[in-house]
Amino acid sequence: MNNLNKNLKIFSILTTIGMIIVLLQGALVTKTESGQGCGDSWPLCHGQVIPESITTLETIIEYSHRFVSGILGIMVIILAIWMWRKLPHVRETKFLAIIAVLFIIFQGLLGAAAVMWGQSSAVLALHFGFSLVSFASVLLLTILVFEEGKPSRVSATKITTQFRSFIYFVFTYLYIVVYTGALVRHTDSSLACAGWPLCNGQIIPPLRGNIAVQFGHRVAAAVMFLVILALLVHVYRHYKEEIALRYTVLISFILVTIQVLSGAYVVFTAMSLFSSMLHAFIITCLFGSISYLLMLATRSKS
Repeated sequence: MNNLNKNLKIFSILTTIGMIIVLLQGALVTKTESGQGCGDSWPLCHGQVIPESITTLETIIEYSHRFVSGILGIMVIILAIWMWRKLPHVRETKFLAIIAVLFIIFQGLLGAAAVMWGQSSAVLALHFGFSLVSFASVLLLTILVFEEGKPSRVSATKITTQFRSFIYFVFTYLYIVVYTGALVRHTDSSLACAGWPLCNGQIIPPLRGNIAVQFGHRVAAAVMFLVILALLVHVYRHYKEEIALRYTVLISFILVTIQVLSGAYVVFTAMSLFSSMLHAFIITCLFGSISYLLMLATRSKS
């Protein structure tokens, strides 16, 4: 392994880990309501590059999130350029590099707009969705780095067109579920339904206000669990020889199961800091896993 490849692998791993940290910091900002910790100025904090006096926990959380996000934004751009120059012959490289940079920029602009002008809960929820897309593209770029030099790339070579379309559907639907979950957080609806799996002791509660937002997310998450379960059953019945496909789907099912349970844990712990951060971490991992499944599907030949 030459030094260039080794350095690129190390840098891509660090960037991927950094993106996870940024996502968790964003969840922490939301959980602690620290979005205005630096006032209404951006990218400055209270009008300063480095605040002279940091007197509140909210300021520490918001400022550290901005600082780390800025560093990671630069790292993502460097990784994208490095990959573009080093692996231009790999089919996915340029597309993923562009997506990584575009969405890290969109993420930053949405965050800045929220600070300076305020944003609706829907737009703030989209901020998390953009962050996930940027993370997933960085993760897949990292995987491409480690595939380089191997005799052949990992792929699912024999899946049908119909099943490939189903994988596309799973990815799209998961993104919608992520958006509903982010909307729950940004509308303060996390505890609108007391108890789990029932909502306020009812199978179907009155669908109004925050209850409708929380219950809608629960239903969407339950369907997501069933969809990935169906994906798992189908793969183990018809694609046992596709090792990468089989393990990716199995990991995705394990993650979606943990995600559902962590959602219940959020309710039972009255949205404790640990449960909220765990919930955000697991959905990040699940989105990364399904994104890799999507890449495998795009490589397949009917």
